[in-house]
Amino acid sequence: MLTEAGYSPEMAYFECLHELKLIVDLMNEAGIAGMRFSISETAKWGDVKVGPKIIDASVKKRMKAALKDIQTGKFAKEWIKETETGYKNFNKLLKAGEKHPIEKTGARLRGLMPWIKKRDIKGQQASYS
Repeated sequence: MLTEAGYSPEMAYFECLHELKLIVDLMNEAGIAGMRFSISETAKWGDVKVGPKIIDASVKKRMKAALKDIQTGKFAKEWIKETETGYKNFNKLLKAGEKHPIEKTGARLRGLMPWIKKRDIKGQQASYS
């Protein structure tokens, strides 16, 4: 089975999530310019050519709206209401996220990566120490 872009789910997972840690680590160590120094020319081209099409004015507008909700207390009020009413929407959204196909693909691929420590995400919150 291939994704719309012609990737297998495994390749799409690897490219989107596994590579994400590498990119974030590079930015953390040397900033965006340092990350660009360390990636391929093709990846750089995608960054500078396609990136602005994805993170555009509409995304910035939605981020500003989210920030405004935080600053005005709207976010906190909604969260308090959610906790007072039994976390119904919260739990529904979490369950939907757990059923996303990328979770199944990721579990299968991580099982093939012996260098990745296996984590039990059920029960008590995981410790990353």
